[in-house]
Amino acid sequence: MHRFIVYSRQANQRLADLRGAHLVGSDGVAIRGEIELVDGEIRCTTKTRDPFGLSLLWPVERFGTVQLETTRLCVRDKPYLVNLELARHRLMRIILKREEWGLFDYPGMEVIAAEIDRARDLFVQALAVVDDPERAGPLADEALALALAAGEAMTLFHADIFLGRRCQSGGFSREFLGAAVGPACPPTVLNAQVRELLDFVRLPFVWRHVQPQEQVLQFDSSDAWVKACGEARKGIRGGPLLSFGVTAVPDWTYLWENDFDTILEYAREHVQRCLQRYSRQVSSWIVGSGLHAENVFPFNLEQVMQITRMAACLARDSVPRAQIVLDLTQPWGEYTAHSQRCIPPLLFADMAVQGGIPFDAFGLQLIFGLDSDGYHLRDLLQISTLLDKLVNFGKPLQVTAVAVPASPGNGGGQWRQPWSPQTQADWLVAFCEVALSKPFVESVCLQALTDDADNIIPSGGLLASDGSSKPALGRLLEFRRRLLSGSAK
Repeated sequence: MHRFIVYSRQANQRLADLRGAHLVGSDGVAIRGEIELVDGEIRCTTKTRDPFGLSLLWPVERFGTVQLETTRLCVRDKPYLVNLELARHRLMRIILKREEWGLFDYPGMEVIAAEIDRARDLFVQALAVVDDPERAGPLADEALALALAAGEAMTLFHADIFLGRRCQSGGFSREFLGAAVGPACPPTVLNAQVRELLDFVRLPFVWRHVQPQEQVLQFDSSDAWVKACGEARKGIRGGPLLSFGVTAVPDWTYLWENDFDTILEYAREHVQRCLQRYSRQVSSWIVGSGLHAENVFPFNLEQVMQITRMAACLARDSVPRAQIVLDLTQPWGEYTAHSQRCIPPLLFADMAVQGGIPFDAFGLQLIFGLDSDGYHLRDLLQISTLLDKLVNFGKPLQVTAVAVPASPGNGGGQWRQPWSPQTQADWLVAFCEVALSKPFVESVCLQALTDDADNIIPSGGLLASDGSSKPALGRLLEFRRRLLSGSAK
């Protein structure tokens, strides 16, 4: 058992709940265990004998509320001070990335390096008085706040260097920025600003919407968008074709929920139907999304890989010139702490590569700001680190969906201040700087062009539900113009 005590200036306000709390083992993989509040302590138990850490949504003064984790800790009788362990882990991450990125003694890093040193010194002071939480707690909190701010500043500094290099080498001559549209989004929102901003539009082809009843097909919305994109000379990307989350699967398929072969055949028909109908217009297909994470049917590991292979092979045979993408969702894998049937995202990625499934790129969804496991906010250093991990699979990467709220009160964390249209704009520009600075990231696609109550993040669009522009649209347009002009600044 791990025991954590929590220092808080506000009478243990941080212990009011344990939103997002789960245990993490080696390589940050979530593991199953029990977490409870007992006598003012966080107590964690798991069956593993290996060191493990605690991850939870944590408020940090001047920075916001983000999902953070402690270092991997050994079991001991004495409780740990969670404030101190969160600061320890963040400083360790900064040191490792600073070395990996070659930023020790790099010209221009002086101010950021000084802040990292301040955070380290405060951590050392807290460590010296760890037996007195009333003294160690404030020092650890300040160390963590400084470390988070310095870590993001370092991430953006590194991104600025490589974004400039990519601009100079002509790395933005191809499609690199797009947005997804839902069935309720009309093509009339393609105004002049939107057309200038977007290189491509992603059409989801959600099975539930395309085939709401077994004998009923609905392609009217997709046909309208295909026509509008053709007239606007915008590229079209399709998918995900298959996703087995509750919002993606038609109700009528539940009749065969225990008959994998029948579900497989119906899924094959849906994929084939969409590929054949739009083979000439769509240049890239997300054949599967979140197959490792969300599954309303009792598929086992072998069946998940079988249906993934079916969709990829069918796309390769039907549209051999199109790009085929496998989509990773909830990429930190929090869901594996609660479900035995799901596959950790990086394990799924490795199995897809090693198993010889024919696909060209990984997709990645980064959706934050919802009070649900997998959607709690991560800071830019964590995001950049994840992107660097995925390059190890030897495939290019596309960010297929990114979103944060434009309104407060979502409960999934906040960045620097409560979410607002301006904060959303600031975060999206910072994210695009980080993501597109990676030479292996081919493109970024916004999760939704317009706000919609049916979206995962209802206020996450670039346009309000009435079609009016939000600050994010203008800010991203300025960012795009800078990149195309050959300047990252």
